Amino acid sequence: MAMITNDWLDAIQPEFSKTYYRDLFEFVKDEYSKVVVYPPSDDIFNAFHFTPLSKVKVLILGQDPYHNVHQAHGLSFSVPQDQKEIPPSLQNIYKELQSDLGCYIPDNGYLKKWADQGVLLLNTVLTVRAHQANSHQGKGWEQFTDAVIQAINAQDRPIVYMLWGRPAQSKIPMLTNPKHLILKAPHPSPLSAYRGFFGCKHFSQANQFLQDNGVEPIDWQIENCHTTN
Repeated sequence: MAMITNDWLDAIQPEFSKTYYRDLFEFVKDEYSKVVVYPPSDDIFNAFHFTPLSKVKVLILGQDPYHNVHQAHGLSFSVPQDQKEIPPSLQNIYKELQSDLGCYIPDNGYLKKWADQGVLLLNTVLTVRAHQANSHQGKGWEQFTDAVIQAINAQDRPIVYMLWGRPAQSKIPMLTNPKHLILKAPHPSPLSAYRGFFGCKHFSQANQFLQDNGVEPIDWQIENCHTTN
């Protein structure tokens, strides 16, 4: 597990000495030693490595990592650059981006470009057993990522939260900073995207809010990376 070394460390270091985190660490270590777990252990904290706390402009909150082979890599909704299959929820995110901002739909689901610009792609649970969705829920990750959300809430600058679906929206009581913008919509999964995720215009709203507050907006366009014959 590649430890966090940037400015996130000061914000969340108290969690590492708490009983729940020690229990969580032992559970996760045991799981990786016995069964296939995603993402690869060195990728668990990629969201923090790629997006320092001081750089966070937008939080997109997912649930748990993708549980199929070679998909999860520590960023919510994202898959590795060489993965040609784009998961259904991300396909719907791309459709909304196309409708909202005119972005073309890329040939990959690698969202590190967003993370590098200050979009924290955080799941509430950071590990999962292969092919067993939600298998690491209730083991302590939720308490850890709540501490992360609280650290963001404490930042004295404009930040946007994109909360898609009820689990993400359950965090709203924690979000008390009047300088921040909360955007809510149904989850982009095929089961719920047509209930209001399509047409929510969260991406343009986020950029307008950032610009209105003197913050560089996000370039949401993901470039193609697979050449075609």
